[in-house]
Amino acid sequence: MRAASWQNGIVRSDLAGPEAVGRQALARLAVPTRGRDAVDLTAAVSEWLAAIGAADGLVTLFLRHTSASLTIQENTDPDVLADLFGLLDRFAPADRDYRHAMEGADDMPAHAKAVLTGVSLAVPVVGGRADLGTWQAIYLLEHRTRPHRREVTLHYLGR
Repeated sequence: MRAASWQNGIVRSDLAGPEAVGRQALARLAVPTRGRDAVDLTAAVSEWLAAIGAADGLVTLFLRHTSASLTIQENTDPDVLADLFGLLDRFAPADRDYRHAMEGADDMPAHAKAVLTGVSLAVPVVGGRADLGTWQAIYLLEHRTRPHRREVTLHYLGR
């Protein structure tokens, strides 16, 4: 690992050089949800990275839906996720008079929540492991009230 100092006390540590990109892998996770909930995908992503022999690179997760989302969030205190769902409900309440209502009262708010939180993530992979912080996990957030089967495409680029 090479380190170089930057301005204002920021230090960059080069974890991999340009030779780090030499392979790709793709997979798709089928994720059952129970309705409005957070599903922890961290173990599934970690198992896949180990199975493909990932070393150093980047894993991208892409959710193939518009009424659920992906996020990286704290994995220790469940109140964090409960509070986040509460905040999202305030930003996009189900009791508004939305024009798009043909799929149910929870559908348009679910689309809005997905816009706020996003449907893709990019996570560095260092030493074969997702380079998440100590208290971080990768979650699929289901914004609809009924169960769904969601699909997440995984793309690894690295060595």
